[in-house]
Amino acid sequence: MTSRSLFATRFYEASLGDARLVDALEASCRALAAEDEAGRRWSKAHGYRGYTSYASLNDLPQRDPAFADLVRALNRHVAAFAADCAFDLGGKRLKLDSLWVNVLKPGGAHSGHIHPHSVVSGTCYVAVRPGAGALKLEDPRLPMLMAAPSRRADAPEDLRTFVYAEPQPGSVFLWESWLRHEVVPGTGRDDRISISFNYRL
Repeated sequence: MTSRSLFATRFYEASLGDARLVDALEASCRALAAEDEAGRRWSKAHGYRGYTSYASLNDLPQRDPAFADLVRALNRHVAAFAADCAFDLGGKRLKLDSLWVNVLKPGGAHSGHIHPHSVVSGTCYVAVRPGAGALKLEDPRLPMLMAAPSRRADAPEDLRTFVYAEPQPGSVFLWESWLRHEVVPGTGRDDRISISFNYRL
């Protein structure tokens, strides 16, 4: 008898490998959180515990060389992930559609969601101190499992219903944009700073 896994869901994890860029991005993210009044207003109005530029700024790579350097690095990571997913892009490359800053205060979270109209989504982690919230990834089959029993605590990662990815400063996580994910509340006392993005055809 044999059994094999079908319909794989890829999750990409790498490091920027550039501590100076991570430091520059942290300074830039903190400056934006202090100066972007529209972003702070949007965050407060929508119950975001901290600051996000999601609804206020769409030109970060043009505003700041650190973000431009980040995009150049992300382009390489996204190309590698697209190849690993065996995407047939017809000789084209996925291109950046949006990029935004997240400064999540201690105890903050981001509920489960997907990123419509994109192919690949991801996050680069800038400041994640001990106790920062993990990225929680959800089995996309969950709504269809019906009477399936829960998985044992010792189930291998590819059979779990939820997987928790723990970032480090400089971590780059990528996934297909339809994969539901969330940020769980952290237990630390420091801000959790990250930069999220979407790529499309």
